[in-house]
Amino acid sequence: MKKWYYLIMMLVLALVLTACGGNSSNEEGSSSDNDSTMENEGSTEEGTTEEGTTEEGTKEEETAETAMVTLKDAEGNDVGTAEITEENKGVTINLQATDLPEGTHGFHIHETGKCEAPDFKSAGGHFNPADVSHGTETDDGPHAGDMENLEVSADGTVDKEIMNEKVTLVEGEDNSLLKEGGTAFVIHAGADDMESQPSGDAGDRIACGVIEK
Repeated sequence: MKKWYYLIMMLVLALVLTACGGNSSNEEGSSSDNDSTMENEGSTEEGTTEEGTTEEGTKEEETAETAMVTLKDAEGNDVGTAEITEENKGVTINLQATDLPEGTHGFHIHETGKCEAPDFKSAGGHFNPADVSHGTETDDGPHAGDMENLEVSADGTVDKEIMNEKVTLVEGEDNSLLKEGGTAFVIHAGADDMESQPSGDAGDRIACGVIEK
């Protein structure tokens, strides 16, 4: 009788141990599956972050470089602003000015970033890195700094967008407006005839602004 009793007890113990071992294996398997799922989710999130960073970097590279210029008259009064935006080819200049004499006025980029009143001669001559003649009406012109005339209305204002394909805001280039020593915008008292040397016979300099970032 005792023999059978011990055999039954050993059988029950064996069954219990077997059941516990199976549960342990299932729990370990579930834990492993959970760990794998978390790792995959982590990888996905990291991948998304990296992709987002790449897209952000691309957007920053595509962002156009700009420069803002304030123009002053001979008395030191602010008379206008010009925003320069780097384009695929050249730059766009958005000029807004007030308190200017009515009529047609020469508008140029000059070679030195200094605007010392009252005559603004400190700005030097026209920006001319290619060393060519002045004006669109000459065979080997124009200067990189030559631009179309401004038409100032009777109320002394002008709002104009100008495209200049001969200059850039990219530093280090020969035709960069941000070269060492700088450059400047100058508005003249008269119209540029686009052919007289060396500056189009546009008269006195009545407003000037240094080009900088």
